[in-house]
Amino acid sequence: MKLTIVAATGGIGRHLVEQAVADGHDVTAVARRPRELPGGVRAVAVDLTRPDMPTLAAAVRGADAVLSALGPRNPRADAGITSRGTREIVAAMRAEHVRRIIIVSAAPVGPVPVPGQPTPPRHDPGDGFFMRHLGVPFTRAMFGRHYADLAVTEQTLRDSELQWTVSRPPKLTDKPVTGKYRTAWNRNIRGGFSVSRADVAHHMLAMVNQPDTIEQVVGIAN
Repeated sequence: MKLTIVAATGGIGRHLVEQAVADGHDVTAVARRPRELPGGVRAVAVDLTRPDMPTLAAAVRGADAVLSALGPRNPRADAGITSRGTREIVAAMRAEHVRRIIIVSAAPVGPVPVPGQPTPPRHDPGDGFFMRHLGVPFTRAMFGRHYADLAVTEQTLRDSELQWTVSRPPKLTDKPVTGKYRTAWNRNIRGGFSVSRADVAHHMLAMVNQPDTIEQVVGIAN
């Protein structure tokens, strides 16, 4: 398949590129510093904080799917990057008539209000007592602006008319890929406190060919 991977040098993006190349896909990798990319990919330099629409449109042209691992390097300082960049990706995909997109969000996002969903559920249905009363309040206190931006990002996809899927992992680790993880639609994973970036990438690539994941939010955890 022909895949465009956005934020290809980030924590999840690097794994997406490596695994996609290993699986024999034709990869276009979009990154701020493409010199950090491995060989075997078409590298495109785009800084999504200062988007270049013609270059981004060319990067998604002809793609079977776009996979975005876009996110801030510092979630407490760089809030807003993900939603702004995703709007540019969606616009480029529309211009080039590309339909399939899979993005990374985060487990605590579900109950965050956005204009299209001003009164979301108080808790994610997959969260247990610890996460509802300790884990989620703590992470929101630390990274509230980041999660609010991810909620807007998800709403952008829901409004886009694209064939979207959102991956919502909890705490990310640097453990190697296992291909063994739990998933659930439209809920977090009960007792799932972490998952490796490599396994998130593995699952995102798997979902490209899973039409039943279109217009779904998918929780993933160990």
